[in-house]
Amino acid sequence: MTHVTLRSEFESLIDPYAPVGQVGTGFDFTEGPVWHPALHYLLFSDMPGDVRRRWDARRGVAEVKRPSNKCNGMTYDAELNLIVCEHATSSLIRERPDGRREVIASHFENQELNSPNDVCVHSSGAIYFSDPWYGRMPVYGVERPRQLGFQGVYRVPPGDGPPKLLVDRYLFEQPNGLCFSPDERTLYVNDTVQTLIRAFDVEGDGSLSNARVLASGIRSELEPGVPDGMKCDQRGNIWVTAPGGVWVYSPTGELLGKVRVPELVANLAWGGADFRTLYLTATHSVYAIPTKVGPRHEPYMSARPAAGSTAAAPASSATAPVLSGQDIQIDPRRCAMIIQDLQNDVIMDGGAFAESGAPAHAKQQRVIENVRRVAAAARSRGVIIIHVWFIVEPGAPGVTLNAPLFEGLVDSKALVRGSWGAAPVPGLEPQAGDFIVEKMRMSAWEGTRLETILKATGRDMIINTGAWTNMSVEHTVRTGADKGYFMIVPEDCCSTMNVDWHNASINYALQNVSIVTNADAVLKALG
Repeated sequence: MTHVTLRSEFESLIDPYAPVGQVGTGFDFTEGPVWHPALHYLLFSDMPGDVRRRWDARRGVAEVKRPSNKCNGMTYDAELNLIVCEHATSSLIRERPDGRREVIASHFENQELNSPNDVCVHSSGAIYFSDPWYGRMPVYGVERPRQLGFQGVYRVPPGDGPPKLLVDRYLFEQPNGLCFSPDERTLYVNDTVQTLIRAFDVEGDGSLSNARVLASGIRSELEPGVPDGMKCDQRGNIWVTAPGGVWVYSPTGELLGKVRVPELVANLAWGGADFRTLYLTATHSVYAIPTKVGPRHEPYMSARPAAGSTAAAPASSATAPVLSGQDIQIDPRRCAMIIQDLQNDVIMDGGAFAESGAPAHAKQQRVIENVRRVAAAARSRGVIIIHVWFIVEPGAPGVTLNAPLFEGLVDSKALVRGSWGAAPVPGLEPQAGDFIVEKMRMSAWEGTRLETILKATGRDMIINTGAWTNMSVEHTVRTGADKGYFMIVPEDCCSTMNVDWHNASINYALQNVSIVTNADAVLKALG
């Protein structure tokens, strides 16, 4: 799927060919996505289903709350309390990590709110939310009469207190998504019925002034989609759900481009280890798209769980690798397996780098056998196999001598095209239907066609195997994570010069950018 560039600035925000990966489907109507910055999972709601779910790359989708009071928009505050808009109760709720539930707002002037819909938190701790009446309609809420005669936008002061109406009572028909600019001097609020975005100046006391229309006419007779969820990126651009997916506006209201999504999108949120993956709740599914830009820094994004929470413990300093993700789920239709640098010169006795200790560690890891059996299972399930080889021409033209690794390669006359040393190790030769990618750098991405293959085949989940763990494998995994791919590293399908270097990479760097697991767990996940 190709996204739509209307102004050149758009392509500095997202690759026009960025893959749209489906991370879950089969839901009624998804909404309210928010990424936990410490525990690395996506939380999202399903209003008609009256359920809240979470997704992470290790376990896939799991149900976490039913009934959920038909919750809609969600965010966290700076203490990582979950702030929830509930349609069924017409309330804005705070859920603390210990399970306590607190009502932040439920009434205005002794009348029930319509149904809080979306919410954002200011760095002061003040909470801003929209209040259309969708939650009093069938399906998306509980059908019942309205008590208020208007639809407003409100602010709850730091430390709580009665909500204050911030806008003229009849300015909005159905106020919906809202978000702050990076400097918090502007609040953007869209209106689903009026199909526009308004901008407001945020005053020192938190009130709003200088209402103006930033963008209008966010509609189409050809495609479904309306202004609903909305987020601001770190450069101040506004990303709003719209016909065909998500439309991106500059801070001055210029339409920069359109992100194309297969289903009608209701909301969006950035997440992932570096907040460079845009998650979209889109009717029956949740999608993930890598972006070049991240979100405006929300107060919760730098928060960490309090002592005694369920956050994962830091990696152990023990010599054995720390494994995680034993119950991973792999969708073969979205998955590719990389077999990297498993060439004779790299890991075999008699190869150019044999004196490094690499052959001994490869044998200790049983890396050839483990990769062979994972590759066989992967092929049988429709996972594509990509062999990545370091190949140079005789004399190594084009290899820069800017690092000892490259100097050693040239001095050793290693990995020369057509030589025994450059050939794949016995047992891991390419088979019909496999791809071959050649490189002259550690990372499999640098200067290669790897991403072209992945985009063309619709793969956003990568099982990365090969040599050397702390060099080529780690470089490839880091870059893959930066690009928004879900990286899986079976540690016994990787090897390097010795166990200490291997464990240092596995236990520390790779734990932060991938799911570290083993061959048996991957085989189980493949089924």
